[in-house]
Amino acid sequence: MITRAVLRYVRITPRKFRQIIPLVKGKKPEEAIAILTGVKKNASKYGIDVISSAINNAKRMQGVDISELRISSFVANGGPMLKRFRAASMGRAGMIKKRTSHITVELDRIPQEDGAEIKEAHKHDARHPKPGAAKQPVKEAAASAKKEAVKDKHSEAKKKMKLSERNPAPSASSGGTTKKGKE
Repeated sequence: MITRAVLRYVRITPRKFRQIIPLVKGKKPEEAIAILTGVKKNASKYGIDVISSAINNAKRMQGVDISELRISSFVANGGPMLKRFRAASMGRAGMIKKRTSHITVELDRIPQEDGAEIKEAHKHDARHPKPGAAKQPVKEAAASAKKEAVKDKHSEAKKKMKLSERNPAPSASSGGTTKKGKE
């Protein structure tokens, strides 16, 4: 990460803002601003603000060429909610949650044009382990445990069947047992 910018307490839901993130992630900041100006969403004006702030932060740093920068991370997290109440039927009140967002953008140097290096960096992150690494033994152990559980269930059912064949339940016509005092 070369530079970052954070826009806090924005009065837009994170869900609505996250719709524009895939449009600009991995792009150059100037290109991202051009894309967002053409998007007809309220979230795009906040996206433009935070990206331009990140560009200005990068300009203040010495030795940083802005033409090499790309958007490496663009995140919209939930902020505090403004809680309001509205009248509902039968004298009740319904809560209205007016959500806010904390928007963070990070710029980094990425030499490739298509942003493929971003994908590679995220693939081998600690949160996203390499595909197939250390998953196979876990999957095998889980599969064997599941098979054992199924075998146990089947063996329990077979035992119950054998017991019921040996000792049939008394029928209503054979008299059966009755409780004391009630005949």
